[in-house]
Amino acid sequence: MILINTSFMKTTFLLFLSLLIFAKLNAQTPQGVIVSDTANITVIKVWGTHYERGYASGYLLADEIKDVYENYIIPAFGTSLALAKSIVSTNAHLKTDSIYIEEAKGMIQGIADAGVVISGVDYLDIIVANTFLDLENLGSKFPELDLENGCSSLISWGDATQNTSLNGKSVMSRHMDWSTNYALINNQVIVVHFPDEVNEQAWLSIGFAGQISVLSGLNNSGIGVMQHMLSDEYSSGSLNMSYEPIWFCLRKSLEQSDYNQDGFQDVRDVKAAINSNPQGYADSYIVTSIAPASCGEDSLISMIAEVSPASPLLSFRDNKYLDSIPGDNLYAANYSIVRNNAMHFCIRYDSVRLNMGNGTNIDEDENWRIMRDYSSSCAFGGTGNIQFMQYIPENRILKIAVHQSNGTQACATDSIVFDLNVLFQHPPVSISENKTEDEIDIYPNPFNNELHINFGDMNLDNAEIKIYSLSGNIVYQNQTLQSQKLQLEILHKGVFIVSVLDGDQNRFIYKIVNL
Repeated sequence: MILINTSFMKTTFLLFLSLLIFAKLNAQTPQGVIVSDTANITVIKVWGTHYERGYASGYLLADEIKDVYENYIIPAFGTSLALAKSIVSTNAHLKTDSIYIEEAKGMIQGIADAGVVISGVDYLDIIVANTFLDLENLGSKFPELDLENGCSSLISWGDATQNTSLNGKSVMSRHMDWSTNYALINNQVIVVHFPDEVNEQAWLSIGFAGQISVLSGLNNSGIGVMQHMLSDEYSSGSLNMSYEPIWFCLRKSLEQSDYNQDGFQDVRDVKAAINSNPQGYADSYIVTSIAPASCGEDSLISMIAEVSPASPLLSFRDNKYLDSIPGDNLYAANYSIVRNNAMHFCIRYDSVRLNMGNGTNIDEDENWRIMRDYSSSCAFGGTGNIQFMQYIPENRILKIAVHQSNGTQACATDSIVFDLNVLFQHPPVSISENKTEDEIDIYPNPFNNELHINFGDMNLDNAEIKIYSLSGNIVYQNQTLQSQKLQLEILHKGVFIVSVLDGDQNRFIYKIVNL
């Protein structure tokens, strides 16, 4: 298990400076920073308005977005892509709030300013990429699409966790299963948002490059939401129903401060966001939601929704529903339980309910183990477990394992633990000491072990040079520069940050690559 902690703030600071230096002179400065890029998942922070956050995401993740779009979205839609763009260009069929349209436009501009070209792509392509689950089942227009995910979630709290280290606190583990597509697997991201808008709060999404919506996410108030497919309902959404895309609905439930305006932050905010669409949704989905156990009664701590374009459109269950899951636990896979009182138990549902005893003494490790051993692809010989995550709201912990490029799926991979107090710490927004003039000549770049640095006319009295790895470790340091040129060897491979502080206390930041 890998721990992510405050040591990454050093990396954050350096990468932020690097982005300021390398932003094109005719482009806006991206209001974002890469926090970490390890274990096959990239973490970025973005801040500002919706447009500015979209721009920063596009700028920082341009290559990754290009890969996802060209090798996942375009092949999936094929010749139907133009029709999909036409459908999302109006709110008649799928309604997308104007703030997300602006964010998509910002993302496209950020990609362009990063120097990455995705031929023929505009903001509508970003909307398509964030609504393809809704498009897939809308009016039978896209029968060739097969993009649905298969997921499962287990929420435990109260009596279930009382006599453990959690002491009654809530915990949710969640599998996200998809096709083994490496454009997705190699471009997994966590995006942490710090909105400027007064009615919004800090939140994060866990998904793929180019997502501006929520497949899996949580906010700084402790609410978490996850989307599953409801796979035993086959009704198609109708045209001209102005459905809200499910991922944008879930984003609003997290992003807006106290969505239902009742003065509390709990799963009722998620329920209210879902209920704001009484016409149902373009496809059939399951949504699981968790809040801190300190919210009070069970119905405020956990909730599962089953939604559909066919009646009954919206169905909800909490701990009072007799779903056969013992104790203070709620479980969801991909079949109807409360909808029409179906109680449709799939093999995973039966495996979980029959292997959790009386539903007590479930700490975070047991919650994780139950899901790994009885609900994952690893347990049933599958290969498509892309993400396996756990969220503990009151402990401010997000634990996640992701599918690796070598083929190892998430449920068989070491996890990373993120401290949410660190993730939700706003990064520095300006660096007054930084200079953007290209006064230092570093060559060759990329280089192979040997690097030359020419300081030109720089004042080297009491100057300092440091070279950092992306993990924040210093691989070279010299505080007594005596000449205008420096030759050094760096044996480690990868990306590094060069920081030079001259005798006049001006700092210069450069990115270098050792091949």
